[in-house]
Amino acid sequence: MTRFGYAHRFLSGGTKAASGKPPHFLSFRSSTTLIASAVNLAVFADIFFYSLVVPVLPFALSAQAGVPEDEVQYWVAILLAVYSAALFISSPASGLYADHTSSRRWPLLLGLLALAGSTLLLAFGNSIGLFILGRVLQGVSAAVVWSVGCALLVDTMGSKVGVAMGYVNISMSVALLLAPVIGGVVYNHAGYYAVFYVAFGVVGLDIALRLLMIEKKVARKWITEPEPETPQVDIEKTSPANTADEGAPKAASSSGIANTEPPVIESAAEASERDENGNALEAGKGKHRGRPIIALLKSARLLAALYGILVESGILIGFDAVLALFVKGLFGWNSTAVAVLFLALFIPGFIAPLAGWLSDRYGAKWPSFAGFVATIPVVISLRFVTENTVQHKVLLAVLLALAGVTLPFSMTPLMAEISYVIEAKEAENPGIFGEKGVYGLAYGLFNMAFALGGIIGPIWAGYVVDSAGWGTLTWNFGLVSNLDSGFFSQSGYSAPILASTMPRNPYKPQSLKVLTHDNNS
Repeated sequence: MTRFGYAHRFLSGGTKAASGKPPHFLSFRSSTTLIASAVNLAVFADIFFYSLVVPVLPFALSAQAGVPEDEVQYWVAILLAVYSAALFISSPASGLYADHTSSRRWPLLLGLLALAGSTLLLAFGNSIGLFILGRVLQGVSAAVVWSVGCALLVDTMGSKVGVAMGYVNISMSVALLLAPVIGGVVYNHAGYYAVFYVAFGVVGLDIALRLLMIEKKVARKWITEPEPETPQVDIEKTSPANTADEGAPKAASSSGIANTEPPVIESAAEASERDENGNALEAGKGKHRGRPIIALLKSARLLAALYGILVESGILIGFDAVLALFVKGLFGWNSTAVAVLFLALFIPGFIAPLAGWLSDRYGAKWPSFAGFVATIPVVISLRFVTENTVQHKVLLAVLLALAGVTLPFSMTPLMAEISYVIEAKEAENPGIFGEKGVYGLAYGLFNMAFALGGIIGPIWAGYVVDSAGWGTLTWNFGLVSNLDSGFFSQSGYSAPILASTMPRNPYKPQSLKVLTHDNNS
């Protein structure tokens, strides 16, 4: 029983009461580094498995599912779109669940079940129907990872949200970088099933890290925090405008409450709803709550960010749908060569934290605008790759590398902008999103925008390539990027002012001292 109890405490993630024994290695398991690593590994595992089969899908559809060669492009586009459709439908539910559950850890664990089921179906499926079902489960898993994982990062990282999203982009880029190469090489040398043995190994590591992690809000049951210079409050309960006001803690001290016990820090939303005597204003308490979706969708800044994400996703996944077949037809490359080509596109993605840092410092608008503007000539120039020569192969690699620089500057600031919007809304109208916040829901909307682009992009790309050719597709993507950059240049939101001048997310993780009970020192 004793051993069982130790195992239960380790796996529970800290669900017992604070009066009980703390989980083993609590300080390490609730550290910012481990939590950020767990989220980034979850993103990596999701994208790794998604990309693992991209270079082998055209070959596997014929060999495994018996699809005729002239229908391969159609079914590749359909499988990419099915994934995006499942992501689109399940994202809002995942976000809402993440905001209303007591722990973000368990939704992440549930997402692993969907990922495991998807891996099995795609590994051993022998029909189009099983392939489609596998992609549906994969989309559900991705909805959980991105909605819950990004919300957990915002909870944990405080004012460094942009940098955190940059590292998320790096995790995505590394997965996109390694998976096609591994998938292509393993498929050529060991066959289709061997590709998925690699996937099972990554999923196993992901499971271990998600079980190990303990959220900071759960760890607070057993820890004491060093007394900070300014009050540390829950990120989702704090208004940026009110955190700058140092008068609130003083007022609390003057209310006659003794300081012998640790102070109870109430949210800025709750403080703003009390009269001068400290009594709750019942009439105003529920004034703006219960309609977070409406409040979010009324934000022009959020809609602009979601539109930019949709465009970015459409371009990126659209190229995923046609690039492998394009180089196969033009250069006669096999899956290994196609996989190596993806290196040029995703290695430059390591610049993403710089884009995130610029967003944290100056706001999301102009870094993202610059990314879309720089993307225009790059994608249009891809139309000049028309011959099976060394010069044209080099040109393709160089243009893809340039796109690998411009696309992170488009996407990373928009991911951070979602959290900026919520903080601006809270500053303008404290308590509008209630006590638990809406970060999960907001990143669920991000998923929906990304998924919608993932539905439109591959279908449109496949249609244009089949009917009008590669050159016309590049003009299409260049035109869309141009429209998006124009939209951002004329949009009215002023992200740089809010993001750089207002204190955001004041919870900054500090060293934690574990409270021990009985003889557990």
